[in-house]
Amino acid sequence: MYKEQQLAAIFDRIGLSYTKELQPTETLAGMIQYGFQSHIPYENLDILRGVPLSLDFDALYEKIITNHRGGYCFEINGFLGEVYRSLGYEVTDYMARFLRGEHDIPMRRHRVLAVKAIDCDVPLICDAGIGQSAFRIPLHIEDGYESEQYGERYKVEKQPFFGWVISDLHKGEWRRFYSFTEEVQLNIDYVMPSFWCEHAPESPFTSAEMFSIKTDTGRITLDGNKFRIFDGEDVTERVLTEEEKKDIYVQYFGLSYMGPVEK
Repeated sequence: MYKEQQLAAIFDRIGLSYTKELQPTETLAGMIQYGFQSHIPYENLDILRGVPLSLDFDALYEKIITNHRGGYCFEINGFLGEVYRSLGYEVTDYMARFLRGEHDIPMRRHRVLAVKAIDCDVPLICDAGIGQSAFRIPLHIEDGYESEQYGERYKVEKQPFFGWVISDLHKGEWRRFYSFTEEVQLNIDYVMPSFWCEHAPESPFTSAEMFSIKTDTGRITLDGNKFRIFDGEDVTERVLTEEEKKDIYVQYFGLSYMGPVEK
């Protein structure tokens, strides 16, 4: 659990103000999730540079708050879950399959949180660890639940094999986003899949920068040398030189440039 002084620093990092009087409500859960998405970058710099990741909650605080860094789903959602617990939420961790863009059934390599707020009858799906387009406001774990937010639409359904399936409305059709079943995971259960993501030749995280941060109208991303700004339906794209990346790292993601990634 994080102490009050740490919570105050966390809230400052995500653009919010902490007070001891805060209650674990659905609205606050949403504000925190979006604060994470819009202030803490999704990034894989440690993986690219061979720096071992730690999912220890103290280590995550040091990386994300003290060192002003980001991380990927196992780190960001692990840290987010511990923040929620420290504020009085009941939190359960699950393992998810990322289905968007997949033709075959993929392995489970995404961390997702079920969060119980005091003013909501069902748990909330909370997630700040996705670099692609994703829901800013937590979703209800409720069959048939739909949410329209920030110009996007999401649906939650219960299916026999996949369990809970989140879909997003894409070009007029529902598209499977990700799924999870309700086997409770401990923090240590994410060490093995995280190790795969860090080291496997097939891992999407080991070849180039994967940075992303959300905005009110979209997101800003850096994939290798491709820099994109998504603004509603509009997308601007620019191919960067290594020299141009220096300013992009700092200006858009708040990260220190550490030189080119060695392939």
